Amino acid sequence: MGGAGRRGGRCRIREIAYAPLPSQARFHRSKARFKGFSGPIGSGKSQALCHEAVKLTYINAGRTGLLGAPTYPMLRDAVQGTLFDILDSNKIPYEHNKGENTLTLLDTGSRVLFRAVEEFDRLRGTNLAWFGVDELTYTQEDAWLVLEGRLRDSKASRLCGFAAWTPKGFDWVYRRFVAERVEGYEAVLARAFENRHLLERIPDFYERLRRSYNEEFFRQEVLGEYLSLGGALVYRAFKRAEHVAELETNPALPLMWALDFNVDPMCSVVVQMQGERAHVVDEIVIGRATTMEACEEFRRRFPPPLRGLAIFGDASGARMQTTGTSDWEIIRQFFRREGYRDVSYRVPSSNPPVRDRVELVNAKLKSAAGEIGLLVSSKCKELIKDFEQVAYKPDTMLIDKDKDPKRTHLSDALGYLLWEVAHGMGEVGERGEKLLLW
Repeated sequence: MGGAGRRGGRCRIREIAYAPLPSQARFHRSKARFKGFSGPIGSGKSQALCHEAVKLTYINAGRTGLLGAPTYPMLRDAVQGTLFDILDSNKIPYEHNKGENTLTLLDTGSRVLFRAVEEFDRLRGTNLAWFGVDELTYTQEDAWLVLEGRLRDSKASRLCGFAAWTPKGFDWVYRRFVAERVEGYEAVLARAFENRHLLERIPDFYERLRRSYNEEFFRQEVLGEYLSLGGALVYRAFKRAEHVAELETNPALPLMWALDFNVDPMCSVVVQMQGERAHVVDEIVIGRATTMEACEEFRRRFPPPLRGLAIFGDASGARMQTTGTSDWEIIRQFFRREGYRDVSYRVPSSNPPVRDRVELVNAKLKSAAGEIGLLVSSKCKELIKDFEQVAYKPDTMLIDKDKDPKRTHLSDALGYLLWEVAHGMGEVGERGEKLLLW
């Protein structure tokens, strides 16, 4: 792939090492003013986005463009990381101003602004020659329209707005780029299993995802299908007939207790592992309760001694109470004082992304391979209501927490536990011992 840029009357040609996949090549060839790359996991969306950005910095030498993502962590981890890798591997000289979060290509004088587009009112002002947005389906339509309005550099050789995304239902992106395509728009829909480079390195990549994801999420994320998910139930994989059972606590196994630090109600779930399957054996729901009251109720139901106890929860439990003590410190002091042994704390520094946590729960309920990894006791009535009633807001992937204030807390607590067991290292127990859970 090559690019040409002119600065100070001199034309510079830069050859870039890049062997695009068929869908990537179609995306780069598109002459549409606004173009998109829609693809599943592993289809090379970030590579396509950043190579297109590099090409446009040369076509529009000396002009300004913008690379964005919904949030700063997504911008840093996916977009900037990929772009810097491309520039470094091709020995393209640049300067990165971390304070202003801008990049200047030294052989063309082109500037790239790095911006999170969630605060789209801050995007107004500067004229742009081009812009690119990663994960567009997690971006508000208003942010895209603001960027469209900034695409007005009269000295640009080619004005272009482009984006990459994974399908996320029949949202505004689907309507604007695919179903009811606006004039001047074009979308390239990448096919699943197209990335030969990935399959050469990890031949079982897609099969492993089939076992990790629930069926609908697998179809969306891995096959790249557009499904009607927005406004639907969040925990789509849950079925009473398959997931509700008469479960009893096994005294020979350790307990896992997960809390959502809500005040009204204070909610938590108690879980045990039976092999690879998680059993939710109890729930504790107390209206207008304190953290101490939740601990006392846990002790009433599960007094010491236990075969081991791991405590999970919302990262916001680090908040300070009016007594000057955090929720987690209250819990630590309580279980130390009450004589519980072999207690470990699986406390994350921050909560996982909501979407990832939700889909992990769905995958445990039922994977794309048809495996059920989660059962719920019939006495966990509020958790069952969560599974059956928690929904997305219409035409979004935002969980509706306003409809019923009693909902989401127990499923959130369970999600924190499952996520931390699957991904987190956690802290060791009171005696410095690890507790094997999964």
